[in-house]
Amino acid sequence: MRKLSFLIIFSMSTLILRAQDSYIKEYYELRTYSIPYNGSEEDLHNYFEYALLPALNKAGIKDIGVFEAIGEPTPKKLFLFIPYRDITTYGKIVQTLANDKEYLNKRKIYDAVPHDQRVYTRFSTSFFIAFDSLPKLIKPGAKAKLFELRTYEGYSEDAVRRKVKMFNEEELDLFEDTGLHSVFFGEQIAGPLMPALTYMLAFNSMEERNKNWKKFIVHPEWKRMSSLSKYAHTVSDIKRIFLRPLSYSQL
Repeated sequence: MRKLSFLIIFSMSTLILRAQDSYIKEYYELRTYSIPYNGSEEDLHNYFEYALLPALNKAGIKDIGVFEAIGEPTPKKLFLFIPYRDITTYGKIVQTLANDKEYLNKRKIYDAVPHDQRVYTRFSTSFFIAFDSLPKLIKPGAKAKLFELRTYEGYSEDAVRRKVKMFNEEELDLFEDTGLHSVFFGEQIAGPLMPALTYMLAFNSMEERNKNWKKFIVHPEWKRMSSLSKYAHTVSDIKRIFLRPLSYSQL
């Protein structure tokens, strides 16, 4: 009887822990690298592919995305997306990498790049906490070759909070219904352009993207929710960029 009681308690505890884990909101880091003309871009790719991503994977960080902007922007932009289990994991990973001898050895070539062959001009870093309604990223299928990164700026912090609430309570469901395939949604907690939120969508092609956005825009539910006064003036500016995953990207 005691053994049966123990098994029941153990099973219930396991279910509770799994339920709690499913509601832990991920923490995202998004770096944007500006590549100088005739810069040593290959050294940056080698650092990502053979040093940084393997070290992060070894430390338990999966589904790291590396993208480049579609088209020929000047300067060229590279995007590195790193998902962490939660906000405390980020600090632990920084310490782990600082003590990872294999990683430190592999990055020596990257660190030794001379000043006249620099791999980037500057890079910016933004941090996000996942939305309640999408606490963990959704890894797209292998056919996803087009990623759309959108940032919504708000004229005030309250405006962004109201837009996040709109996504959480209504808009994300409509995204799913109209084929706007979510990868992540995050409220920015550090970085440029604050206050703001950023999200990423994945598509198989630009044709699919355009068709599904049209379905969303004309949908009666979008027209209804976008006319509600509680969501008025929540977005003051939108920045959008189309990305393609690099060969070693894990998204």
